[in-house]
Amino acid sequence: MKYQVGGVGKVVVVRFEDEDDILQGLSDIVKKEEIVSAVFYLVGGIKTGDIVVGPERDEMPPAPIWRHITESHEAVGIGTIFRHKDEPKIHFHGAYGKRDSIKMGCLRDAAKTFLIMEAIILEIKGIHAIREMDPVSGMILLKLLDVPDDEKWKFPDQQMP
Repeated sequence: MKYQVGGVGKVVVVRFEDEDDILQGLSDIVKKEEIVSAVFYLVGGIKTGDIVVGPERDEMPPAPIWRHITESHEAVGIGTIFRHKDEPKIHFHGAYGKRDSIKMGCLRDAAKTFLIMEAIILEIKGIHAIREMDPVSGMILLKLLDVPDDEKWKFPDQQMP
């Protein structure tokens, strides 16, 4: 296990409207606001999206099991954003329900809003992390970077460890 301690920077509240592309919208916002690292929450409606609901088997590299959302569903979940090659790379896991059917998984592509999707983005300051290709899994994963003590980020009223 590896970890770093940081703080919260900007807080962004987003209202996605019907047909808005959720993942592209999040990416556009963090670029515009110059947010490098963040955690975010989503709650609302989704009408299309591709999700991964687990690997076929517990082996490397994992073979994803895909499911497709093709009509309106209620959605709730949490995600993170870190840079991969200077571009925001989003990792979001959510639950998607319609009637008595519930799917849970990692939202990957083609995510369109149904009616409204609310997002709260919390910028993470004072940590040094990126996403990079993991040769074992073949996936782009979180990597915490080693940073010397004299290069740690500083806040006006506190020194981050």
